[in-house]
Amino acid sequence: MSESVFTYAAPGLKFGRGASSEIGWDVQQLCPVGASRVLLVTDPGVAATGHPERVAEGIRARGLDVVVFAAARVEPTDASMEEAVAFARDAAPFDAVVAVGGGSAIDTAKAVDLLLTNDGELMDYVNAPVGGGRAPERPLLPLVAVPTTTGTGAESTTICVLDVLALKVKTGISHARLRPTLAVVDPDLTMTQPAMVTASCGMDILCHALESWTARWFGDYDAKQPEQRVPYCGANPIADMWSEKALSLLAGAFRTAVRDGSDGEAREQMALAATFAGLGFGNAGVHVPHACAYPIAGRVRDYRPAGYPDDEPIVPHGMAVVMTAPAAFALTFEASPERHLRAAALLGGSVASGGPDTLPAVLRGLIRDVGLPSGLAEIGYVEGDVSDLVDGAVKQQRLLAVAPIDVTPDDLATVFQGSLHHW
Repeated sequence: MSESVFTYAAPGLKFGRGASSEIGWDVQQLCPVGASRVLLVTDPGVAATGHPERVAEGIRARGLDVVVFAAARVEPTDASMEEAVAFARDAAPFDAVVAVGGGSAIDTAKAVDLLLTNDGELMDYVNAPVGGGRAPERPLLPLVAVPTTTGTGAESTTICVLDVLALKVKTGISHARLRPTLAVVDPDLTMTQPAMVTASCGMDILCHALESWTARWFGDYDAKQPEQRVPYCGANPIADMWSEKALSLLAGAFRTAVRDGSDGEAREQMALAATFAGLGFGNAGVHVPHACAYPIAGRVRDYRPAGYPDDEPIVPHGMAVVMTAPAAFALTFEASPERHLRAAALLGGSVASGGPDTLPAVLRGLIRDVGLPSGLAEIGYVEGDVSDLVDGAVKQQRLLAVAPIDVTPDDLATVFQGSLHHW
């Protein structure tokens, strides 16, 4: 029998310029009577903007103590998350967790919240086959997610992403209990993003929307029992609505936001696009580009992009995702030509040719326009790396199951080879 049920969930949402000034009240409403202590998680770069301290002061003004962990790592690893968990366990108890930053800080806060409230260690909960795939047994503390970048959607999702250093692979933890209780999206907090960060995070928005829009339709899966349902349930009418709107917002604001970071209207539109895309993919799921992104980020050698910490090599998540997007959507075109062409049109592209390269051509132009690398070769990969990258992507079966086609290792090799040079 085919599936006839889809699911949808989202955090509470507060959106608008100045919304972050109200977080003290928001946290107070989420905490039980008599609550007194809050853990605030951020990273050094965001801490330097002053945003986390302003949020902390707003919470303190409501009579709550705030303990700040400001050492979350950009592109977190198992080691950096374990450091955050150890800090939080030593400083416990807490009544709520607040994350201020990009997806890295929010994901770190999710891991901390999970391991403050549930037994075991980090790798017990990491998705199989990389980790134990254990599900949390107890509810988590209220988590307020306050994004300072526009792209990851971490404030809306059930996913916590990390690099496992020993395996050189990016993977994650996925469970409904990791979804934040409240997302506070204040576009004013995104004004400090450097151009490259805006470009990379914007590509994460783009791929969230495109991948959820082109995901396998929920009714094309085999019927599930209630206990078998997972947050990524495939494309569905509600997720479609969010994804379409995210793409149209991006088409109008992305290039402007990268070119002029002080443009408040463009920043607000990007924040809306990120929120809508998060609400879409957080339920429908993502597929081939995200599966390929994990080994691209995990196996980085010496690439150091402008605007990011330069103490060690990284491929930012959104950049890693979009590097294979043109080739990936050429691969999936035949599964739903009408959806691929509709996406190209929403992004402002010409659909006159109507062929499998229509959407990839739009994506290549956008990659060029916002100043991202011209392919995997520019970030240090060569053709000899393809088999290793395929091996890493094959491990992401939770994501590949969302693809509208059955993806083989040969398919993935074609995608990686076609992504070495975009032009």
